[in-house]
Amino acid sequence: MTLATGQPQSDRRHRCAFTLIELILVLALLVIAVSIVAPRMAGFVRGRALDAEARRLLAVMHAGQSRAVSEGMTMMLWIDQQKNAYGLEQESPGRNGDTRAQAFAVDANLRIAALHTGTSGTTTFKNLPAVRFLTDGSIDEGSPGSIQIEDAAGSVLWLVEKTDRRGYEIQSDNK
Repeated sequence: MTLATGQPQSDRRHRCAFTLIELILVLALLVIAVSIVAPRMAGFVRGRALDAEARRLLAVMHAGQSRAVSEGMTMMLWIDQQKNAYGLEQESPGRNGDTRAQAFAVDANLRIAALHTGTSGTTTFKNLPAVRFLTDGSIDEGSPGSIQIEDAAGSVLWLVEKTDRRGYEIQSDNK
């Protein structure tokens, strides 16, 4: 038999199509799969931001130690807990200031805090807690023993001073 369009009724194109019900079922399965995966992906992204910030802070610390040794100038890594920022600059810059000073804003979903553990005086720079890198590459005794970076979900990474006072290392709550 031939249709009004001039094509035979047994044409394969009419038999190989999806029905509306089949398409709705597939879309429903996709919605369920996305609703299961989306929260886990959000946690993954949040964890990556925390890890990236800790690594960036550690890199700034290494840069501060390197500058202190190579320039023969004491370097200060200041931590502003109120503005959620930190930076690196010379303790006593010349008349023109420290042209290589750096400042970093912490991700909006993270909080940073400097925690002093020693019994000696607290090192500050511009009335902010600070890590002082001496010209021999060591860290001043009054510097914070650890720096805490916490995300909105309560996950925490610590930058803890090494026992030889030559740097910091990243540690998590799950030691």
